[in-house]
This record gives sequence, C-alpha cells and structure tokens, in this order.
Amino acid sequence: MTQVENTPEKEQYNEVAVRTSEALEQARRAIRNELAGVERTREQLFPPFNRAGLGVALEYERMGNRPVSAGLQARAEEHGFEFEHLGITIGTVIHGIDLRRADVPEQTQFIRDVLLERKVIFFREQNLEEDEQVNFARSFGDLDAFPFGPTGENPYVLEIRHGRGYPGMENGWHTDVTWMETPSLGSIAQCIAVPPMGGDTLFSDSHACYLGLPSELKKRVEHLSGINDYRNFLMQRGPKDLPDELVDQIKEEIPFGVSHPLLRTHPETGKTGLYIHGGFLRHDSLYDARTDEQLDAEDSRAIVRELLQQHARPEYTCRFPWAQGSIAFWDNRAVQHYAASDYHPHKRVLRRVTVSGDKPFYAPEQ
Repeated sequence: MTQVENTPEKEQYNEVAVRTSEALEQARRAIRNELAGVERTREQLFPPFNRAGLGVALEYERMGNRPVSAGLQARAEEHGFEFEHLGITIGTVIHGIDLRRADVPEQTQFIRDVLLERKVIFFREQNLEEDEQVNFARSFGDLDAFPFGPTGENPYVLEIRHGRGYPGMENGWHTDVTWMETPSLGSIAQCIAVPPMGGDTLFSDSHACYLGLPSELKKRVEHLSGINDYRNFLMQRGPKDLPDELVDQIKEEIPFGVSHPLLRTHPETGKTGLYIHGGFLRHDSLYDARTDEQLDAEDSRAIVRELLQQHARPEYTCRFPWAQGSIAFWDNRAVQHYAASDYHPHKRVLRRVTVSGDKPFYAPEQ
C-alpha cells in the first residue's frame, strides 16, 4: 500500500498538537499532586453542565449498586424466571413467565415488585387475546378507558395503529395522560404487528433524570406546578376541524386543564422523579404551588425548555425492540417513553391497556 506523506502544514499542526498534549498532561499532573489527599464529593466530580452520569450513579447506588435487590433475584430463581436487564437502572425482560396466569397472587406480586424496582418490564411471546390482556392489567388495579383513540373489541383496549397512510407520531419523550386529574399508574402494551425493521420504544428513568438535574435547576423547580390539558387531541387532524359542539361537549365532560407538580413523589417507593409532558403541559403556566404565584411567561417557557431536554440523555435510557407477542409494562410515575418513528411505510400495531393511578403530589425526600 502506498503511503501518503503529510503536508508541511499537517506536520506543523501535529508538532503543535503533541507539544500541547505534553504541556497539558504536565499541568494536570501538577494539579492532581496538589489535590492529592483532598477528598472530593461525587457531585464535585461531575461538572454542573453534565450530570447525567451522576444521576445514574446516584440512582444505582440507591438500588444497592445492583440491578435488582437480592430478595427479588432469589424469588425469580425460586420460580424459574430469568432476568435480562436492558439498562443500568431501568428496563428488564422477564423470561419464563406466563401472563395468562393472572389469577396467581404470588406471580402478580412478583411482577409488581419488579416493576417498582426496574420502572419498565418486558415479556416475550405472550400473544394474549384482548380479554386476556385486560384481565392481566386488572391484576394491578382499576382500568381507564381512553377517550381519544380507537378501541378494540374490548373497550379498555386502545389500538395504536400506524402504516402507509398513518405514520407514527409518538416520537417525543412523554409520560401518558398527564391531562387527567389522576393520571395512570402504568400502561401495558402488546405488539400485534411489527415492521421488518425499526419501531422500537425507548424508555427513560425519571428518578435518575431528577437526580442528574443541575443543582440550581433542581432548587428552582422544587415547588413548581403547571397546567396540563388535552388540546392536541382536539386539533385539526384532517381536511376539516372537529365540530365545535363536539369539542365543547368533551371539555364539559372531561376536565380541560389540571394542575400537576413538575417533581412527582412516587406513591409506593417515595422516590422523586421529573414529571413533565411537553405536549400536554402549557409551557407558560408554571407557578409556585406554595404561594400560587405565577411565573413570568418567558421564565416559565425557559424552564420547560430546559427540563424537556433531560430525558433524552442516553445514560438514562433503555431501548426495547418489539416482536409479535411482546409486552411492555411501564410505570408512568417513574419513566418517560419515546416510540421511534423509523419504519414508514410499514405497519406497526400495538394494543394498550391503562391501569388507573392517583393524583400526583410532591413531598421532599427525607
């Protein structure tokens, strides 16, 4: 192979680059020697503008520096279940389990406990009928029908269908139904049709995301709340707007505008998570929940813009590739998700059932 000689300009650059590298290393070595023996906190190791790694480390430490607790691991082995962990603090596939056994309390409790520790869990090759999926979901609480999408034969099933004429539009980080006064505990989605490639769903850890916020931003948003509504579902989606009388009726029957805190305390684990949906939150609506004092509209929008960047950091995430019969069960109190829209014009069909939740609140961790 013929070698190409560097140009004089490139040789000069490389000489400067090597000299600079040596000078910087010498200066850094002197700084390290000066700081030898000086104890630095973990927070001091991460710069204020790049704390995603810190958020993951703090959440993983809170989990005992292991993906699941020892007790949960022992229970899995006792029942012949296997864990496949997809992320450091989030996302686990449970193998060897049959979700048709919704009437077995020990199995239901095991699934719930894994969900609480891992925030989103997955199952392969389940292929549940609509009523079976609904029965499985009922093991975890009451159910919420969804008013803004097509149902299956069972009214508690939402069909999420995309194809040539209907490209996927859920490709933004979000947590479900924050327009409700009592948003859902969790969502259970089964894949019915999968594209030949693409169509994965990504999940992001809202607890680690909160822990990784810059300190000043964390203090700034501690007591802030905002107004959420379902305006996006009422916007024009075809050649004509929805009839005004129908829109008025919906707003009369389903509250249009509910207040939720930006930080949410998980009612079962007590952990604080960042709780925000950019599509439902009114970006100019933030206010101090202690005093009801409204923020300046531009300040409100600036805070929302910064918060909406947080969940997209890869450190917080796991990614799930769907296959027919796969099921994902995510805790809306602990994660956000993002459905990659990279499969058009192919068909992708999910069937989702929603487990009822409670009203979000914020209580500072002790």
